[in-house]
Amino acid sequence: MLHSKAQTTVLHLAAERGAVEDLELEEVMLTGFRGVRCVESGGPEPGVGCAGRGIITAINFLEENGAYQDVDFVSYDVLGDVVCGGFAMPIREGKAQEIYIVTSGEMMAMYAANNIARGVLKYAHTGGVRLGGLICNSRKVDREIELIETLAERLNTQMIHFVPRDNIVQHAELRRMTVNEYAPDSNQGNEYRALAKKIINNDKLTIPTPIEMDELEALLIEFGILEDDSKAAAKVAAEVSAAAK
Repeated sequence: MLHSKAQTTVLHLAAERGAVEDLELEEVMLTGFRGVRCVESGGPEPGVGCAGRGIITAINFLEENGAYQDVDFVSYDVLGDVVCGGFAMPIREGKAQEIYIVTSGEMMAMYAANNIARGVLKYAHTGGVRLGGLICNSRKVDREIELIETLAERLNTQMIHFVPRDNIVQHAELRRMTVNEYAPDSNQGNEYRALAKKIINNDKLTIPTPIEMDELEALLIEFGILEDDSKAAAKVAAEVSAAAK
């Protein structure tokens, strides 16, 4: 967005100055491609402290200094770490209304998506936050669209968009650009615009119904992502028998 490698973070500058109150808004909020205002909250030194605290410190600073005036949308891109609070903190403090979970057909991505749905459920009744849908960022897994659509149904939501994998994303990143600036007429650019329109017009905001681990594993087995234990054991036995002969 800013055509630069990294943006100086709120917490980094606050640590240098001694307190977040010593910062000026224009030092941490920069304007990028198409007038988008960009802020990086930053976080603690790796292995020390909690990312969630950094996020809420940055958000409070922005609110107190008028950063949210005259904007169309505010988007928070946070870690899906429900335990630490990096994800949960903006929800707990009533800063987010709609949650979109980026996932793929890979097992651990689906596991994380289900965990995030648990976090949304925890605060849905007290904070009013809702799940807007799953965004499938494709990893070219077999039957990926069908798999994520089924997961979305189990979670009481929708797969709001399927984003195909395209190396043009890497080409744009290397040039420190968004895809829509680097190649606005590309197929991938069209996909991102389609996703944006779906989010703007989305009226399916739900309270999620996360599933148990056994049900998630059964889903993966059904789609051939994970082998059934009994089938896996039979396969190993057959291989051992064949080797013995």
